[in-house]
Amino acid sequence: MRICFIPIDNRPVCYNLPKDICAINSDIELFIPPRDLLGGLTKPAKTDALYDWMNTLPDDIDSFVISLDTLAYGGLIPSRRCSDTFEEVKARIEKFKQFFLNKKVYAFSSIMRISNNNVNEEEKEYWSEWGQKIFEFSYNSCKFKTPQPTDVPKEILEDYMNTRKRNFGINALYVDWQSEGVFETLIFSKDDCAEYGFNVSEAVMLQNWGAITKTGADEIPLTLLARAIEENIKIYVQYIEPEYKDKISNYEDVSIEESVLGQLALGGFEVVNSKQGADIVLVVNNFKEKQGELVMGWKTEPYRWGFRHPQKPYAVADVRYANGADEAFVETLFKSSLPEYGYAGWNTSANTLGSLLAGVKIKYNAIKSGKYNDIAFKKLQLIRYLDDWAYQSNVRRQIDAPCDIKELMTPYENRIFSLLGCKYDVFYAYPWDRKFEIEVLIN
Repeated sequence: MRICFIPIDNRPVCYNLPKDICAINSDIELFIPPRDLLGGLTKPAKTDALYDWMNTLPDDIDSFVISLDTLAYGGLIPSRRCSDTFEEVKARIEKFKQFFLNKKVYAFSSIMRISNNNVNEEEKEYWSEWGQKIFEFSYNSCKFKTPQPTDVPKEILEDYMNTRKRNFGINALYVDWQSEGVFETLIFSKDDCAEYGFNVSEAVMLQNWGAITKTGADEIPLTLLARAIEENIKIYVQYIEPEYKDKISNYEDVSIEESVLGQLALGGFEVVNSKQGADIVLVVNNFKEKQGELVMGWKTEPYRWGFRHPQKPYAVADVRYANGADEAFVETLFKSSLPEYGYAGWNTSANTLGSLLAGVKIKYNAIKSGKYNDIAFKKLQLIRYLDDWAYQSNVRRQIDAPCDIKELMTPYENRIFSLLGCKYDVFYAYPWDRKFEIEVLIN
């Protein structure tokens, strides 16, 4: 199977992770653009060069998994920052539309988020002073269904609203394309949602036009990758805290159960009501009342050692905490047996679920077809445990800024090597020069 994959940007979870997942199946040939063509934290993708690269692809590509923000704006972050007009963006994406005609395209576009803080690292410059106020204006205006008073300067508010209008207009254009049959699947992502806001209202309008919206962002290309692998897999969902599956995760606007079922549906899985009828059990280490977050100091009731191995092949979505693993639950896995179909616990609940399920689908299909690569699967798991457990839940809290973490990570490496039965030279980098994400490099 030949798949073309255009990531959101050049972060490891966007660029390396799909390659690591696809490597599990030796029958998948992944075509992904050179990393230097993609956008980063401060620079957009080279869209003209991406178009030229796509025109060098073989004619027999089976599926295209496309992040439309990359083609339209140069990436997810540039979609909030770039000053291009609607007409300029439309002209850019129209040539890609012609390329996609008569091809099997699984695409997603983001609904522009509204972060609830004054951090402008991924926003326009004025967010450092007015971000919280803009969020409040959005929240209250949508809650009360009329524009509310605000002290945000007029010119800043106009710029922000014009950017939203442009992006929503482009998304409306994609809905038209969908009606013309351009996309096999088209998803609009809801990133960092609250109960009310312009982004929530825009999602409702898109849904009223027949569009599909999903909470999340970075993981959606991976979920679409799973969807492109047309293999029927029966999944039974086992919640660690079943009576709390109606609780809403941090940075999301739906319950953890809705998030789980939404990712499974989009990924092309069949949910069954019994373990006996399942091919794989999806174990969800969910939270009570409120999702925790270790780096932010947000507490949650910890895991209480109630997990029993499901006696079926299983995978683990560790979402008790956002942005990192649940230490107690990981210890339980380490002392019993590691999940045969993988572990994930990175960033938001949707991020964890989407990335995990892509690996589940591809491993299952690989085993069934005789194309399974166990070395690649172990490398994927090594990276996830080192990133989600060792770094995010432990080492990250011990450092103040990006630095050489090799010595701090070595004890965790040795433990995981022992559990996985492998050993590699491992190095670490900070691709965006911030603590939030690392790149785990294996030789």
